[in-house]
Amino acid sequence: MTTSKLRVAIYCRLSEEDRNKQSETDDSNSIQNQKSMLLQYSLEQGWEVYNIYSDDDYTGSDRRRPEFNRLLNDAENHKFDIVLCKTQSRFTRELELVEKYIHGLFPVWGIRFISIVDNADTANKGNKKSRQINGLVNEWYLEDMSENIKSVLTDRRKNGYHIGAFALYGYKKDPDQKGHLIIDEEAAKVVREVFTLFSQGYGKTAIARILNDRGIPNPTEYKRLHGLRYKQPKTQNSTLWRYFAISDMLVNEIYIGNMVQGKYGSVSYKTKQNKPIPKDQWIRVEGTHEPIIERELWDRVQSMVTEKAKPFTVGTVGLFARKTRCMNCGYTMRSSKTSDGRRYLKCSCRHVSKDSCIGSFISIPKLEKAVIDELNCLSREYLNKDELEQKVQFNNNLQEQKKSVENEISIYEKKISEYTKGIRELYLDKVKGVLSESDYLDLSKDFSKEKERLEKLVADTQKQLDVIERKMQAGDNRRQLIEQYTNLEHLDREIVEILIDYILVGKKDPVTKNVPIEIHWNF
Repeated sequence: MTTSKLRVAIYCRLSEEDRNKQSETDDSNSIQNQKSMLLQYSLEQGWEVYNIYSDDDYTGSDRRRPEFNRLLNDAENHKFDIVLCKTQSRFTRELELVEKYIHGLFPVWGIRFISIVDNADTANKGNKKSRQINGLVNEWYLEDMSENIKSVLTDRRKNGYHIGAFALYGYKKDPDQKGHLIIDEEAAKVVREVFTLFSQGYGKTAIARILNDRGIPNPTEYKRLHGLRYKQPKTQNSTLWRYFAISDMLVNEIYIGNMVQGKYGSVSYKTKQNKPIPKDQWIRVEGTHEPIIERELWDRVQSMVTEKAKPFTVGTVGLFARKTRCMNCGYTMRSSKTSDGRRYLKCSCRHVSKDSCIGSFISIPKLEKAVIDELNCLSREYLNKDELEQKVQFNNNLQEQKKSVENEISIYEKKISEYTKGIRELYLDKVKGVLSESDYLDLSKDFSKEKERLEKLVADTQKQLDVIERKMQAGDNRRQLIEQYTNLEHLDREIVEILIDYILVGKKDPVTKNVPIEIHWNF
């Protein structure tokens, strides 16, 4: 009787830090070297290589690694029996992922994890503590590296160096001096014209239309056409100038030679997400590069911008503000009013270019009536029927979300139990003389710190579970929710926020005079 060979998945990773070796001949961490080492090891063990998963130029904390995620998906579907890496840190540097996959899901999926240099092997229960310590060390490495990079970048910002990936429109990176901006004269002419037109009384939308009518590409399209680095736009019609592009340009101090940076900061070294930084904490250094806009013109424009700005209070929020979108181009519709005071919503694309959009347009009273009519229609259709629950679905994925969050809490609690046991075992090792007093204090402190972090995660995740359960409870009372808003004569902002996710508005039919409206409810 023959037994089938064990299938092994080889995972390799090369990060940017590996490329910056002092010696160009040092290829100990190269992808090719990793593959060769791991293939040889697999051959010696008599394993069958299922696949080689290789991520190039990714850090060990990047959860978006494409091959890493493909490997995890294949592991869940049990396409192989073993995951083989050079070191545990090649797989991940995050202790959380070590616990989630190496110690958590891999055993459930029947997957064995091996890293040959640091001798990690989940088939050997005796070295689990070693794998956890490796995870802690890698976690410290990530945190220290993040803080060091942040410190270096902050220092460079304070010294007036430009550290962004993209130069502001009107400038380009100086090829002869790192961190210095030089004027891109072709784009700078457009910047000067924008400031001049505004100072002459043209509005921001009017300026955008002037530039679009003349076929001048917007900053993103300009950079693309000139082979410059640019941020990929998320919206359609990305070649057009728009109100907000003009608005942001008119208040950007970089155009008068001042470097203003640090407007956003990372949420955590474990994620690529950023959060806005308060304006008083921005890093501002004057006179770092040649200005495009003269100070006199700048001061005049800032004075006009201030005069046009309206103070924001709750009372100024429009009934459908940020809730209506053009059915054609997807852009948020803006509020305006006629000379006789009637208010309406229009697609902003309609005014920045002649051919950019169909020009969705609707009066606010008409849209309000349409929303009330549909809400009353819902109440008539469903409130008198026993199968209301089958007709209107409220948060139909809440049960799935609840199960997922409960599973997270269970995993965290299991880890807490393991750390509690680990701390107890460390103490026994100290008593037996296996660990010195100083080693015991260091390790137990780290284990206790990680245990506290997990306990906080449990508390935070429990709050998420409480919110979901409250939503589910509210969902069970959905009949009362609709009844609360029946027979309305007028809407207010609070009702719109509660009931409506967003509304799509189309162009009026020239024959029927009807305006297509598509309401996306929050229930």
